[in-house]
Amino acid sequence: QIKMNCRKLILPQKVVEAAQEREFDLQGYVFEAAPEQLRTPRIVRVGLIQNKIILPTDAPVLNQITALHKRVSEIVEVAAFCGVNIVCFQEAWTMPFAFCTREKEPWTEFAESAEDGFTTRFCQELAKKYNMVVVSPILERDEIHGGTLWNTAVVVSNTGQFLGKSRKNHIPRVGDFNESTYYMEGNTGHRVFQTQFGRIAVNICYGRHHPLNWFMYSINGAEIIFNPSATVGAVSEPMWSVEARNAAIANHCFTCAINRVGTEYFKNEFTSGNGKKAHHEFGHFYGSSYVAAPDGSRSPGLSRTHDGLLVAEIDLNLNRQTADKWNFKMTGRYDMYADELTKATQNDFKPNIIKE
Repeated sequence: QIKMNCRKLILPQKVVEAAQEREFDLQGYVFEAAPEQLRTPRIVRVGLIQNKIILPTDAPVLNQITALHKRVSEIVEVAAFCGVNIVCFQEAWTMPFAFCTREKEPWTEFAESAEDGFTTRFCQELAKKYNMVVVSPILERDEIHGGTLWNTAVVVSNTGQFLGKSRKNHIPRVGDFNESTYYMEGNTGHRVFQTQFGRIAVNICYGRHHPLNWFMYSINGAEIIFNPSATVGAVSEPMWSVEARNAAIANHCFTCAINRVGTEYFKNEFTSGNGKKAHHEFGHFYGSSYVAAPDGSRSPGLSRTHDGLLVAEIDLNLNRQTADKWNFKMTGRYDMYADELTKATQNDFKPNIIKE
């Protein structure tokens, strides 16, 4: 059941028609806050984009990247028609999610510089053209540090300037998510980006399973936390509708969960280390991207099978209004947690269990 405070956003007919022509699911919702006497509403429109890969996974690398640039630019143009201020793409959006294969070639060739790579320059053009903050999760190659690979979200300001990057803090070791073959846990901590439209953070994919990860972005002042993901039904779908919503409630902020769609086929078979036969597919990426608010409300999800754009008009005043009501930050015993967690990380830790 979808809680109150989320109503449909009426979009212009030309926008609806553009989405139909370009064959993607378009949905819009509004999250309202109560009027205040001293603060005006802080209205922001966020856009969440989910999509399939365009070309076969064995097509030339540059062709695959360019095809995805073209497809996403078509959807971003519609987002601009919808008045979107901040847009976020799915995890590793310029490539197949090939980390299941454990092969290095050609997948490492999709890696780019976060600061001035082909995709970042593409996003800078979009940002300037549409006065839009762009969150672009890519496979990063860090040439300064030996060409190391990272799973990284690039944030481009609406001015077109590179604002910064945030690396994935938690790397899965479950099922076919063999990502530590390519990159390790991020080293950028819990960065929050001050934009013209509010303070945003990027909790990439597997980080959504870690409540403290969401919490630390919130502690650093995030008002909207994006969760760009690539996850398949057999592994995570029962949890998908719950985790970002819980994080929004627990941290008095908005959360935006984004997942790719489609089934990606790889030429070479790979195994899952579970005794079953080798296979060519990772599984079905089930989309279902949604926005959740601090009061427990959330939007319906986008399609499980089709490309989509979710536009959410949010009033950031709802964050403080909810915090004033529930006081999670005030009642949190952070000094106690910090002390006990510090002890728990020591080799001589003894659990606080009382026995007869």
